[in-house]
Amino acid sequence: MQTLFEPVIEVQGLGKRVQDAAGGLTILDDISLTIGRGSSTAIVGASGSGKSTLLGLLAGLDSPSAGSIQLLGHELTELDEDGRAAVRSAHVGFVFQSFQLMPHLTALENVMLPLELRGETQGSADDPRVARERALERLEQVGLGARTRHYPAMLSGGEQQRVALARAFVTHPQLLFADEPTGSLDAANGQAVIDLMFAMNQASGATLVLVTHDIALARRCQQVITLEAGRVV
Repeated sequence: MQTLFEPVIEVQGLGKRVQDAAGGLTILDDISLTIGRGSSTAIVGASGSGKSTLLGLLAGLDSPSAGSIQLLGHELTELDEDGRAAVRSAHVGFVFQSFQLMPHLTALENVMLPLELRGETQGSADDPRVARERALERLEQVGLGARTRHYPAMLSGGEQQRVALARAFVTHPQLLFADEPTGSLDAANGQAVIDLMFAMNQASGATLVLVTHDIALARRCQQVITLEAGRVV
């Protein structure tokens, strides 16, 4: 049976320009693209080509200077910062190169955090047990069931990124954005994390958009978007 293409991200004429000492710098220029539901897309390009800026705009972490961004039917350019944050909280998971774990929270508490921020303590508003159970399930899934009480400083880089994966998927996001997810890891740990990320993404049916300089990783995605000097080539 043929599956109908359903866009989850639609971008038209996207541009980003910032002021600098010389007067102005164009980071992205006239970007148009479409990403389908359940697909995997890699954004590649040389350092300074605008990859991370594009990812941040797609996720609503920043506002463009021109163009439109439809994310799951929401026009991000028409929303203020709080509105974009609400869309992210409801639909989006993130994995960053630098892990972005809270150092004063245990692995379990880090994974529970997005559920608590969304107020998801199923049953009653003052019952956190379900959020805890969901976080434990995700940590078991990434092989860290025995490390739930460890703080980030007590974990290796590979283990910290696994915690970040568990945190990203604990809210059952429709979209997963990953910015150089293996950039801080050695080859073996990087490969293990990537295999886990693709497996979890496929199991969840989420749409994956990742920034990477790793061509081998990009080739595992169904779509590759190459940026050069802020334009799609």
